[in-house]
Amino acid sequence: MKKTNIILSGALIVFALIAVAGKFHIDTFNVDAKQSNLEWFAKKVSGKHNGTIMLKGGQIQNNHGTITGYVEIDMTTITNKDIENAEPRTKLENHLKSADFFDVKNYPTSKFVIKSMVPLTEAKEGFTHKVTGDLTIKDKTNEISFDATIGLLPGKVTCTGSAVVDRAKFDVKYGSRTFFADIGDKMIDDEFTLKFNVVAVK
Repeated sequence: MKKTNIILSGALIVFALIAVAGKFHIDTFNVDAKQSNLEWFAKKVSGKHNGTIMLKGGQIQNNHGTITGYVEIDMTTITNKDIENAEPRTKLENHLKSADFFDVKNYPTSKFVIKSMVPLTEAKEGFTHKVTGDLTIKDKTNEISFDATIGLLPGKVTCTGSAVVDRAKFDVKYGSRTFFADIGDKMIDDEFTLKFNVVAVK
């Protein structure tokens, strides 16, 4: 009888350990820079521009539906897409990379860290969650929030949406009315939009 009790007790311990391990299991996914994409859109008094930036990497964790993690952005890959001629296009790209804007020589990487991802009570425009996190550009960190569509697939997590960023909060001063009140028609909007599709895989 005692032997039977010992066997049963041992079995219960094994099952308990399996249950605990399952409870605390976290799926980890690595951001795939090749499958992901990031676009930027900016406006100024005399027009607008758009282009792309490549992701550097990152990691997403799924703890039974609770998503955390971070994404790194390679600021050295800023490109323009709306200017056809090579010379003015390269001039704009180099200006955006310079100390006037994002100073990529000293700050080559930006980072977004997820703080919370809350399901929307009512899906709108296909978005499923409200995402809040800390965005760091030029070593300045500010919290931003945006709506996104989250996909949890076997071996993959996707996040699609767009976020509005106020560059003045990250000390990006060139052409900003926040810093230069009399800038006139040379003013460039402080707010720009990042449209993204992030793919993370096991």
